[in-house]
Amino acid sequence: MPARSTLSSATTVVFPGQGSQRAGMGRDFADRFAASRLAYEEGSDALGLDLAGLCFEEDPRLSLTEYAQPAILVTEIAMLRGLTEAFGFEARRFGGHSLGEYTALVAAGALPLASAVRIVRERGRLMQQAVPVGQGRMLAVIGRELDVVAVERAIAGLTVTVANDNSPEQVVLSGLADDVAAAEARLASDAGLRLVPLDVSAPFHSPLMARIEAAFAGVLESFDGWDASRAPAVTSNLTGGFHDADPVTLRARLVHQISGTVRWRSNMTALAGGTSRIVEVGPGRPLRGFFKAVGVSVESVTDVRAAMRAFAAEAAA
Repeated sequence: MPARSTLSSATTVVFPGQGSQRAGMGRDFADRFAASRLAYEEGSDALGLDLAGLCFEEDPRLSLTEYAQPAILVTEIAMLRGLTEAFGFEARRFGGHSLGEYTALVAAGALPLASAVRIVRERGRLMQQAVPVGQGRMLAVIGRELDVVAVERAIAGLTVTVANDNSPEQVVLSGLADDVAAAEARLASDAGLRLVPLDVSAPFHSPLMARIEAAFAGVLESFDGWDASRAPAVTSNLTGGFHDADPVTLRARLVHQISGTVRWRSNMTALAGGTSRIVEVGPGRPLRGFFKAVGVSVESVTDVRAAMRAFAAEAAA
């Protein structure tokens, strides 16, 4: 049996969302750990799709929301299960950024992996269809001591909203392409800001996504296996705090998360309270920088080599 993590009772795991995917993600975990291989097999069987092949090879579908979302989710769970197999790693609380919230729910035991990959594939398909390609845009606004009031002035009167409140140093805008361009022009005069267009196919987490919420609610209702009693260990992007144990409320929050602001800054505050260790698990490590901006240290595991650095000494103790 692997050694148990000595900090498991006060450990939080966080999972990045879409945009963290990369060719080859998770392959080293699947090569090394049976639990990781089985996660890919479970997800592949649920979708009737070779998720291992999609993740491990150069596959253009990884840039498509419909495929990227289940690929990222299954990779993150495969990595987490590999960490448990190899090092006895466990966590008490869970958080995830946008798509990562679904990984967190699986990790907490609130949603089965097989159901989750099917749900997020439909989520991705609906999100991709909500606004025709080219009509929406997203823009990261980055700066030290970011003036959110100035950002709100820049989007006044435009079909643009704050999609992600990521940290004191970053927000993401989302909306109609021309309106986001207009907001960018208004903000460009501030030399203290860095404006980074995001390579996405739709204006995620904006009111423009609300048109698919009814269809997505039907998707969530169609799946059994929810265990809402486990949900209070997971933070809600929509509210910023932890979920409660009511299954109806849980599903409603996931529906409205599609068009609502990701309140990640509030999620970080909730997760950091009473936590002695935070570990980011996923194919990329975008969340570490957000936590750093609020003075919280995070370990990031993106591959087996990083896992060995983080856990090998502890497991041997």
